[in-house]
Amino acid sequence: MFNPSRLEFARKRRGLTKKELASKVGLTPRSISMFENNENPPAEDTIRKLALALTFPLSFFSGEDIDVPHQETVSFRAMSKMSASKRDAALSAGAIAFIFNQWIEQRFTLPKPDLIEVEKGEEPEAAAMMLRQHWGVGELPVRNVIHLLEAKGIRVFSLAENTVEVDAYSLWKDNTPFIFLNTVKSAERSKFDAAHELGHLILHKHGAPIGQDAEREADQFASAFLMPRSSVLASASRLATLSTLIKLKKKWGVSLAALAYRMHKLGLLSDWHYRTLCIEMSRQGYNKTEPEGIEREHSKIWEMVFSSLRDDRITKEHIARDLDIHISEIEALVFGLVLMNVIHGSNNKSSTKPHDSSHLRVVK
Repeated sequence: MFNPSRLEFARKRRGLTKKELASKVGLTPRSISMFENNENPPAEDTIRKLALALTFPLSFFSGEDIDVPHQETVSFRAMSKMSASKRDAALSAGAIAFIFNQWIEQRFTLPKPDLIEVEKGEEPEAAAMMLRQHWGVGELPVRNVIHLLEAKGIRVFSLAENTVEVDAYSLWKDNTPFIFLNTVKSAERSKFDAAHELGHLILHKHGAPIGQDAEREADQFASAFLMPRSSVLASASRLATLSTLIKLKKKWGVSLAALAYRMHKLGLLSDWHYRTLCIEMSRQGYNKTEPEGIEREHSKIWEMVFSSLRDDRITKEHIARDLDIHISEIEALVFGLVLMNVIHGSNNKSSTKPHDSSHLRVVK
């Protein structure tokens, strides 16, 4: 049976208005509204046209309702700059990630969440240090944030290319934390985004992470988590030049701007010194291109999962067929997080068979 909520979901996933979708299939916007409101179910031939226009399998439109994240529970950083279509597309990506994650967890044992609980109003700097101590990181630089997050039970996905205007976002789903990253940005900025969203998961778990105050707190958390106070004070100089900052930033794997800002907040740079460095960074074009950039972080979990599935001759085509979605949705979720040749797997076209308990693998 046709599920009208899935038509609305597919339309928003593609970032289309009712008018735009109607134009693609030769209908009126009123017809699309009636389909989505279940006032007049579309004929089978019309459903086929809708499926083709939206790049979803025909079978997708007869499934159960999809659990889409609520806007109020998601940490969008720049709501005022984001169009409704971009927001809806990003939220829809989260819904597909939930379905995909459930499919994976039926076949693999992934790390369980291991985060701390902090009281409402906890200082971001203190929360960052508590988490570092809980994870046994101490004052050491975090070489790969994505690996660390995955090891601690956080599901990390990438955002689809049609939501590149969204920096990143995070949320809790059934006591499982999720982070979605824009991997188009520089490696340093993507790393900071991951730590920023970790801050939201820790600081705003029990309250809606909305507004500039919440974003500022998440930034403070990320800065303290990536560049611990004691470590920076011990390594950085009050007489820093742009050249020394470029060398120093490699220690923590952060952007030049993030390090300068952290040093300023810690009192290592005066207001005048900080402004001078910022002007020089802009003059050198470092606000657009990161000098001596670090290697981009990749997912260890998804690399292991797809390699294991490939060994069982299960490809992304099989997963997409099981979930009634297009192959591109699987690739969009891990785009930039794993090597694409690992995702593509073999050319075997046999149907997917459920794993019994003997085939379960533990991903550590």
